[in-house]
Amino acid sequence: MRLDVDHIRAGYGPINVLNNVSLSLAQGEFLGVLGHNGMGKTTLLSAIMGLLPLTGGDILLHGNSIRARPTYARARLGIGYVPQGRQIFPQLTVRENLAIAAAANGRRSSTAIEQVLCDFTMLEKLIDRVGGLLSGGEQQILALARCLCGDPKLILLDEPTEGVQPSIIEQMIEVLAQLHRTRNLSVILVEQNLDFIRSLASRIIVLEKGRIVHSAAGDIAESIVAAGLAPMRTAAEKSPL
Repeated sequence: MRLDVDHIRAGYGPINVLNNVSLSLAQGEFLGVLGHNGMGKTTLLSAIMGLLPLTGGDILLHGNSIRARPTYARARLGIGYVPQGRQIFPQLTVRENLAIAAAANGRRSSTAIEQVLCDFTMLEKLIDRVGGLLSGGEQQILALARCLCGDPKLILLDEPTEGVQPSIIEQMIEVLAQLHRTRNLSVILVEQNLDFIRSLASRIIVLEKGRIVHSAAGDIAESIVAAGLAPMRTAAEKSPL
């Protein structure tokens, strides 16, 4: 799915966070977004998803403006969102979390669940467990699987490694790389774990005070250092369960 963000501005009340941000994402591209806390990374994803109204600019899918479309309509157009903090339904089982996501996008739940369990095999043994009893890493896997139940063509991921143990981070890398390759998904990944983003993204942008200050492809590690963003979190750092 091709996405074009055209000089958008967005924020919270009178506070403008994004200032004329423009970027293009090609079909099947994996874009990483870096930046310190408070620089506008989550705001960018929220604006693309329609959770925040734009105060300027436009967002286009395949050349068609979606600025006026509500969040649910953007989801049905093929945009999936995995927010920071997972936001699963803690009182519902894994199966019920997945079924709700499939139904919301008009898919048959049994088919969608069967498909995502092939990709996220660790959820098979947890399928009837209540979401609130899962570890942080298991909840993140569930959040990813729930997003895929909607059969998105573009996925927005907001810091998926936060609070997740290294072993599950490695599983996420493997699954995301496979899904990106086999489904030709377009992905925008907001992340501060350098090892994680280096393993997946083919291009990065750096946000600073609501503006893109750096963009690079190729040697991402070198680009990160040049942008003054090291050191940040790495997979070697201890993460809670």
